Amino acid sequence: MNKMREELIAPCGMNCRLCMANQREKSHCKGCRNEDDIRYKTKNSTSCIIKNCSVIQSNKSGFCFECDKFPCIRLKQLDKRYRSKYHMSMIENLEHIKQYNLDSFLQHEEIRWSCKECGNFVCVHKHICLVCKTSFIE
Repeated sequence: MNKMREELIAPCGMNCRLCMANQREKSHCKGCRNEDDIRYKTKNSTSCIIKNCSVIQSNKSGFCFECDKFPCIRLKQLDKRYRSKYHMSMIENLEHIKQYNLDSFLQHEEIRWSCKECGNFVCVHKHICLVCKTSFIE
């Protein structure tokens, strides 16, 4: 079933389920939380400074919002790029998770990013549904 999943929410607040790399058929990315199997490790994920941050790796939630420096400069830079190019904020995502909980965030994301035509998830990087090619307008 086409659902948002907890393991696809990255430590930085990126919803990997919306990523073009996760939605494509070839070289399908499983998200940075699904890398126990060496087959799923990606170059971007293994070199990601945010994902590999020692504070994130040692905190209870596994998310940036538990850090005393939240939001750090790297997260701010990433957030700025995603807000301007893709109309998505990792910082807002993390604040939602912190304030409400991960289940609430997943429900919110399912409603927000579902294609109105076919029900699949829109690709945040292309602003379209990769299944039916319907344009996404927020």
